[in-house]
Amino acid sequence: MSSSPEPRTRAVWLLPFSLLVIAVVAVPVRILDEAGLPRYRRLETQLHEVRAQNERLGRDVHALRREVEGLRHDPEAVERVARDELGMIREGELVFQFSE
Repeated sequence: MSSSPEPRTRAVWLLPFSLLVIAVVAVPVRILDEAGLPRYRRLETQLHEVRAQNERLGRDVHALRREVEGLRHDPEAVERVARDELGMIREGELVFQFSE
């Protein structure tokens, strides 16, 4: 009998060992690659920013809906908009404008 292991026995452990070595080298390279962990962190930051923006826009939409409902059902709200934004006045009222 010879002292060297059989070629078949060597192949049995060589394949898993080779895969392990490749994984140990390839995984960190892929994670630290531009498309790996740094991209993930940038996307995560963008996700937080988009969620915060969506929350702000949701609050704006809610406020605008309240304003629309007020304009539909509250004559004082309509008058306030007519006076403040359109510069309208009631018949018989006088408007005084002062220069600053």
